Amino acid sequence: MKAPDQRSALDPTVGRIAPHAFDTDVSYLAQFYREGADSYDTNVGRQGYYGPIIVAELAAAIQTAYLPSGRAVTTILDAGCGTGLVGLQLERLGFQLIDGFDLFEEMAEKARQTGIYRHVRGDVDLNGALSAYCNATYDITVCCGVFTHRLVRPDGLRELARVTRPNGFIIASTRKSYAEETCFDGEVRRLQDAGVLMPGQCLSDAKYYDEHAHYWVFRVHDKASAPTEERL
Repeated sequence: MKAPDQRSALDPTVGRIAPHAFDTDVSYLAQFYREGADSYDTNVGRQGYYGPIIVAELAAAIQTAYLPSGRAVTTILDAGCGTGLVGLQLERLGFQLIDGFDLFEEMAEKARQTGIYRHVRGDVDLNGALSAYCNATYDITVCCGVFTHRLVRPDGLRELARVTRPNGFIIASTRKSYAEETCFDGEVRRLQDAGVLMPGQCLSDAKYYDEHAHYWVFRVHDKASAPTEERL
């Protein structure tokens, strides 16, 4: 498979994004991910993709440090699960109650085939309301490789907070360039000021893929279970 820009199998828009670009371009990405679903794991594995390992290890550390229930009964949502790379790492660490969704059905089907997830939904766009998911459902929500150029806006973080239970946790990765160009930390401050979530640890400038990334850990306030506000 050859993408329009082959610099990254994770983000084919790298190298064609204008600074401070907020618009999504799902139609551009759709062909890339749908045609590349079969070879995706091989491509990113060959080039060294650290994101799933780091996100899963953070989830394990959070569960050990803060959650009273064991890993086998800790509920996790893998938001933007792709082919299931994060799920594989979560299962390795002892998590069993994992749900997932992805924007592209072809990627979601690959995740289903792993046999790791309880349920995987395709055609779910984090830029809109996650209408299939109830408030305050999951102990931990993980989101790896999703907040990226032309795919998901920073305000998708609010929906992740909504579906995570009060005092639960969100773990999300952002490429360095994405965080800078979209002012991701501004959205974090907005949600903090609104009483939706509390920023915790951030692993800055850490290993990711073809560039480094930030790994964010948020704790969810009670207000996160309120109905989603209309997005501007």
